[in-house]
Amino acid sequence: MSHRYSADFLAALDFGRPPNVRKLFPNSRALIVSGRYIDQAMLKKGGCMTIAANGRNAFVIRGALCAAQKANAAIIIEIARSEGGTNAYCAVNLWNIARQTDAFMNELGITVPVAIHADHFGIKKPEDIAPAKTEIPSLFDAGITSIAIDASHMPDDQNLLANIELFPFVPDWSGLETEVGEIKGKLGLSTAQEALFLIQGLNAHGIFPDWIALNNGTTHGIEQSDAGINVPLTAQIHDALAPYKVSGAQHGTSGNSSERLREIAAKTRTTKANVATALQMISWGVQVNDYGNAILDSDGNFIKQPDKGVDDPMWQQMLAYAKSQDLSGGNFKKLNAPFENRFSTQPADIRNRMAAGVEAFVYTLLTKVFNAADTADIVKDHILETRSHDPGSKADTIESPKEWTREKIMEKAADISSDKGPEGNFED
Repeated sequence: MSHRYSADFLAALDFGRPPNVRKLFPNSRALIVSGRYIDQAMLKKGGCMTIAANGRNAFVIRGALCAAQKANAAIIIEIARSEGGTNAYCAVNLWNIARQTDAFMNELGITVPVAIHADHFGIKKPEDIAPAKTEIPSLFDAGITSIAIDASHMPDDQNLLANIELFPFVPDWSGLETEVGEIKGKLGLSTAQEALFLIQGLNAHGIFPDWIALNNGTTHGIEQSDAGINVPLTAQIHDALAPYKVSGAQHGTSGNSSERLREIAAKTRTTKANVATALQMISWGVQVNDYGNAILDSDGNFIKQPDKGVDDPMWQQMLAYAKSQDLSGGNFKKLNAPFENRFSTQPADIRNRMAAGVEAFVYTLLTKVFNAADTADIVKDHILETRSHDPGSKADTIESPKEWTREKIMEKAADISSDKGPEGNFED
């Protein structure tokens, strides 16, 4: 694969990899970069976003990487804390996802830039903050190059204060995402007031997130209908945040039509689109529609396509295990950890078609829906221009720190009128 590595690529490799990546993979030719570079490339092209592919299994990662190479698109490989944290239901986790991605990139000759994102690092109560101060650095020690601090489960003032307290434990070159409003569909929709409160308070403390995630009408997991993104609401909030130069992270992308996803890329400041459930289902060979939703038969069961994904004996094992554990619908995600190694025992042609199904789906998203083709070159050119692993922040401090002390944060939060929606677990 030496012919793939041009002089410009090798220079980008030399300058662009963050210190943790260089230390972990000193002999690698995988261009793993800060999430900042990915975001800024999408903004430079304009009207586009890229996939943040949740690597729930190794075949999803391989397929997404091959699609990105084919599309010449910069992408993000991620895993959420619920998927791959200390209580993981996936074998791919926050501490091995960078190693797997790096290994696959070298094996497959992948030369597009890739960020490794720790998604939904959830802080659900103030007591979660102290242990996070050691866990977050451990993620970067393991090769993470971007993180989402998600304290949206807590009231607005506690969300902001948690982000401020944990920021010193994130490297200054890292991609950073924050969240306002949990992803709960049409319930508890985010408001511009809530988003401004969070971003203005962070700005006053010299914290400039690359992305903000909103509850803009989507849900995680399997949708029963095309419920999806509220584009006008998203555009309204992004317009309100324009002075702070923060981009949008679109969660719950599975379950939205291609038309709506094109609209969110064209009409808002969204640059990152998370896709999880659809890729998992496609790697298994479950039939999905244009939205990435699994198609169910008349009895409400998944439809396994015989010529795609896992082989039939493996699928029967999965069904039997799911029945024994009383798993159905979206909870099929809990098959990931017990079956990861079993997937690897299948014949090579079956393993290859698992990744190939993901590749085809992701390639279509990148080229025909997200408008992300050729963004890889934008990142590489940017690295050669900066000659650094850190492209710098998009924003500057425009808020007064004295107006955003702890006391004033709590006072301001008391004036926010919002509906947080129902209680429950909405983290993936």
